[in-house]
Amino acid sequence: MWVAMSWTRNALLVALLLSQGRGFLNSSEDDPIPEEWVLLHVVQGHIGAGNYSYLRLNHDGRIILHMQSLKGDADLYVSDKTLRPSYDTYKLQSVTCGQDVVVVPGDFVRPVGIGIYGHPSHKESEFEMRVFYDKTVPQDPFDKSSYTSEDGHKQKKSPQTAEDDFQEEESIFWTILIGLLKIILEILF
Repeated sequence: MWVAMSWTRNALLVALLLSQGRGFLNSSEDDPIPEEWVLLHVVQGHIGAGNYSYLRLNHDGRIILHMQSLKGDADLYVSDKTLRPSYDTYKLQSVTCGQDVVVVPGDFVRPVGIGIYGHPSHKESEFEMRVFYDKTVPQDPFDKSSYTSEDGHKQKKSPQTAEDDFQEEESIFWTILIGLLKIILEILF
């Protein structure tokens, strides 16, 4: 299962990189997209039944996730509390059989976790998600959680979460363990 999730994540990353180079928007008459929305990314992928793929949203502002299940049934879960939202832990969701839309408010703490779930009613689900920025919502110039860096770019400060602390401790643990194993191997050989 982990290998399938890893492969799916890699496929999503490749699709994301390819889609950034496209820069076009296919809009149909039954799928009206307001002119005020700016297309940021197009992500295409496959997800197996009962599996999740996870994405991370770092863009500030009001973001619209517009996902279409091309085959099967992919569902969308979003949270600013965990980077791995699921049907048990989420703040926003869309679980239709077809088009799923979630509006991520600008006041959600970044990064925002996005979970794409392959519904078990289908062996595999194929989806396309378009990520839009709504430029009609003004940014608060007095937001104390953001600052301007030396190069003039606006950046967001975010408090370190318990999940980040755990990942950092886990990384240190593995670094020490690998170092000890190298020392033991050098002594033995």
